[in-house]
Amino acid sequence: MLLFSIFGYPVAHSISPRLHNTVLQALKLDGCYIRKAITDPEKLMAMFHAMKLEGANVTVPHKETAFAQCDEVRGIAKEIGAVNTLVREGTRVIGYNTDAEGFYEAIKPFGYIRNALILGAGGTAKAIAIILKAHQIETTILNRSASRLSFFEAKGFTCKTWQTFTPLPYDLIINTTSAGLKDEEYPCEPELLKNIFAHSKYVFDVIYNKPTPFLELAKNYGLTCKDGKEMLLYQGVFAFNLFFSQHYDVKMIESLMRPAFDI
Repeated sequence: MLLFSIFGYPVAHSISPRLHNTVLQALKLDGCYIRKAITDPEKLMAMFHAMKLEGANVTVPHKETAFAQCDEVRGIAKEIGAVNTLVREGTRVIGYNTDAEGFYEAIKPFGYIRNALILGAGGTAKAIAIILKAHQIETTILNRSASRLSFFEAKGFTCKTWQTFTPLPYDLIINTTSAGLKDEEYPCEPELLKNIFAHSKYVFDVIYNKPTPFLELAKNYGLTCKDGKEMLLYQGVFAFNLFFSQHYDVKMIESLMRPAFDI
């Protein structure tokens, strides 16, 4: 049996096993996708080998550690510096990032976007920033502290902390922080968010299946909102495709995965 897993902490809430197992069963493949909570990121690759996995997805907070531990990194992941998909090739583990394309696929219904503001500066923020840049969308990064902004500054992004930020009109606001996942927190001060939302069009929260305070506040301003469900769906579709050497049609994988996703 082919075994796949999701690595991260926490992972109990992840619906990735349901998505991937649905496709495995529909294609009559002898495989299973499970969850594995990893608290010590340094053990991530050792766990991949110990479990004899064919592939895995990596979620917060281990995406940057996974990048460093891969035998090889391919595609846009090289520029992002974060990996969310691991694929076995013989004795080697290859790292990819499907968060970036998954996010971009999810925001396509918004239509034309001139500029964007990303809240947070972790691995997911890196993926989103790089894919927005690839599509010529002017992007600003806003983070509580300056310590994690060096990556973005080196890539030429406009970077601000809460103390140095002055709100401007942004078409798209994206929350990449975990604020609201297990609490009722905002990614930054509510008054600052209100100033930002007053001049925005679209809002995206990478958190899914939970009405976060961030999204609830955005809805109060009449903004078009999306949570991270479709980003999760599309990154899963692209990851499954990589697990099987891109043997299957992406649209076919999506058509099989989406019903499980909508349960």
